[in-house]
Amino acid sequence: MQHLASLQDAKLQQPSVVTIGVFDGVHRGHQHLIRRLVEEARATRRLAVAITFFPHPDIVLRGLSGRYYLTTPEQKAQLLGELGVDAVITLPFDDTFRHTRAEAFVQMMREHLNLSTLWVGSDFAMGYQREGNVPFLREQGAAKGFDVHVIDLIVSDSEAISSTSIRDALQNGQVEQARDWLGRAYSVTGTVIRGEQRGRTIGFPTANIDVWDELVIPGNGVYAGWATVGDERFMAMTNVGTRPTFAGQGVTVEAYLLDFDRDIYGQELTVTFEAHLRPELRFDGIQALIAQIHADVDAGRAYLSQQG
Repeated sequence: MQHLASLQDAKLQQPSVVTIGVFDGVHRGHQHLIRRLVEEARATRRLAVAITFFPHPDIVLRGLSGRYYLTTPEQKAQLLGELGVDAVITLPFDDTFRHTRAEAFVQMMREHLNLSTLWVGSDFAMGYQREGNVPFLREQGAAKGFDVHVIDLIVSDSEAISSTSIRDALQNGQVEQARDWLGRAYSVTGTVIRGEQRGRTIGFPTANIDVWDELVIPGNGVYAGWATVGDERFMAMTNVGTRPTFAGQGVTVEAYLLDFDRDIYGQELTVTFEAHLRPELRFDGIQALIAQIHADVDAGRAYLSQQG
């Protein structure tokens, strides 16, 4: 899979089947569209291409800040590649791009991607003031020689799956719901950095993960999941929060890896959030905290053992 930064870098000679979207999280709705697009591309000996954007258009258009993304640009490209896409093109969404006319963008796709079919969702629109809606694109296709294929959004429990609903679920600690909509457990990756090392003093050394400051992290609480270090995987209890028992400041993500005793400072660690065990609590003393951590470990181990 090629991960490119512009349409001009593609220079595709082979005809392509193209889709356009933010694809943040690459959730089940995105997967449904991408898998069908890849099937058509393979069956007709064309290339499957996904065009996406960074920063997220919401951040540029609405002036948002803080934790918003479900995936980094690299992780998103990797997930799309795993679905069989031949090329992912991550375009910079800036003030110049937002004023690009839809017809000009269509022409660039024809010129650089050898566009033969464009796949979009039924609510899709692109270009300046969202002028490039489905009727507009069908007219462009008839004039410029490409087809437009509209695919319905995938629905779960009578609700269209969306990145927004997944963000809300995670921020409310509903990681099981997020997992259902994503088709996989939500995860974060970061370098293990030195924290206050209080966990080590009470017999539960934790890995403090430096998570990208624009990536969504689940709401404060304790979660069961899996931790991956290199090629190895371990059960883990991950605490997201401010460590109120120690009057901590600022939200941290700290993972306690079960049956593990190694120095991994400076290494990259990925943790998944499989189940929410409990909210973050303030304990009256260290012994009460230790007793609760033992209970968390037992509950987490039991849950993860069932998962295999």
